[in-house]
Amino acid sequence: MPLGFAATLTFLLALSVPIFVALSLPVLVFLLATTSTPPMLVIQRLFSGVDKFPLMAIPFFILAGNLMASGGLSRRLTDLAVSLVGPLPGGLAMTSVSSSMFFSAISGSSPATVVAVGKIMLPAMTEARYAKPFSIGLLMSSGSLGIVIPPSIFMIVYGSVTGVSIGALFLAGVGAGLIYGAVFMVMSMIYAKFAGLPRAAGWSRAEILRNLRGSAWGIAIPVIVLGGIYGGFFTPTEAAAVTVAYAAFVTMVVYRELDMKGLVTVLLDSAVTTAQVMIVVAAASAFAWYLTTSGFATGVQGLLSGIGNDPVKVLLVINVVVLIAGMFLDPNSIIIILVPFLFTVATAAGVDPVHLGVVLSVNAAIGMFTPPFGLNLFVASTLGITYRQAAIGSAPFILVALLALMVITYVPQVSLWLPAQVYQGIGG
Repeated sequence: MPLGFAATLTFLLALSVPIFVALSLPVLVFLLATTSTPPMLVIQRLFSGVDKFPLMAIPFFILAGNLMASGGLSRRLTDLAVSLVGPLPGGLAMTSVSSSMFFSAISGSSPATVVAVGKIMLPAMTEARYAKPFSIGLLMSSGSLGIVIPPSIFMIVYGSVTGVSIGALFLAGVGAGLIYGAVFMVMSMIYAKFAGLPRAAGWSRAEILRNLRGSAWGIAIPVIVLGGIYGGFFTPTEAAAVTVAYAAFVTMVVYRELDMKGLVTVLLDSAVTTAQVMIVVAAASAFAWYLTTSGFATGVQGLLSGIGNDPVKVLLVINVVVLIAGMFLDPNSIIIILVPFLFTVATAAGVDPVHLGVVLSVNAAIGMFTPPFGLNLFVASTLGITYRQAAIGSAPFILVALLALMVITYVPQVSLWLPAQVYQGIGG
């Protein structure tokens, strides 16, 4: 049965059916063929998959990202990134990475980051003679920083499932996100040197200051969000709503680049994007439920429980399992399926729960651009990229991302130093 189930998934993907159909249709077919379970239960699982309070942050962060992209905030952050790293070798590619880091710290969403930064940077990189596979691979991989750098939707869900402090997870994501982004910057420099791409003019202090002033409203968003969470003024989900209100105020009142007609367009676009993301989350929930009830999850748990309590081995196996799962499941489904027993096995081996959350988030980030079901591969189609182009472009960046994963996994101080300064008992 597992082989038949996998073959059905592969066949549906080859037919280019929508991903939510590829995830949910095999569940319905195999449920009817192999059990007496009523098919209505699949519909119930679809709805229960999105009936979770932490997921309310997703439409808010998507809306905030679209507001910033349409109202000038994204462009100003990109201008700041250009003035800071543009003169370096591969400066335009490094701008894409640093812009993704800025935007991830605002939106908390990987798909929103890919779209917002990609719409600006992909044409610019193409004009500057960057190869399209490299450009789209860089945008998809650096866009996955939205899962690692706070505020991260993945960390919100992980914290709600495990009871780990979301504030501590956000702080841990800062160090991990910097390492994760740094490897793509280094790769950009190496690529530019080998490709012989021209460099921009030198730094201009006046330009940097001007762009800092212009983007100050955008840079303030992470400060407001994280400060509000740590100050106890609002929850992470409420922080998403605050981000929307702030972004609307800045783009419509301060910058005045978004009018009421534009706001309606942004709301409609955000509703469509939210529906696209949430229907995949719903289908993945039904998919995850079927894998659990069919015995797949039990098999994985048995595999993990047999590796002992050596944290090095435990983390290695966890990385392998989650990387493979990320090829087929979205980050939230990974939490639903794997985290309950991964958490038990890892903490029994002495792995810090916050460190585990960061390791899982980096794994999930890599899964966002790993074929065949990496969500960013499909999001890239909004930039005029085919699935095949996206899959080819992602390959070298997966290898580089794995290097960052090894550092973050086996040098826990990268993630835990900052939260240890604020929270007691972390990394001890």
